[in-house]
This record gives sequence, C-alpha cells and structure tokens, in this order.
Amino acid sequence: MEENSVSISERIKYWRNEKGLTQDALSKLADIPYTTLAKIESDVVKRPSIQTIMKIAKGLGVTIDELINE
Repeated sequence: MEENSVSISERIKYWRNEKGLTQDALSKLADIPYTTLAKIESDVVKRPSIQTIMKIAKGLGVTIDELINE
C-alpha cells in the first residue's frame, strides 16, 4: 500500500545526521521528550502525531514536505 519504502524514522535520522544533531539536541530543538524521539527513530512509534512531526521538522529546520517525502 505504501509507495515510499523509506519510513518516517529513517527520514528523521537522515535529516538529523545531515544537520549534525544528536537525538538529545534535536529533542530539545523540537521541544519533545528525548524518549519520544528515540522511540520514533527506533520504530517503536511507527505513526507519530502530526503535531510531533511538525515539531521535529521545525527543530530540523526543514519543511514537513521535506521530512515526509523523498
């Protein structure tokens, strides 16, 4: 069903590494708990809320479109 083979967790990790951020640094920039980010990146949380995705995109300095689309 899903066209894109890259998961949201992989995209977040990609952008975080591109920006040279640790999980801790990104969680602070995104104003979300570190554990939440860690769970998303490790695929424990497979479908984070749109609010969380918006915060992560803002913390990364990218658009939501850049974050969720290849």
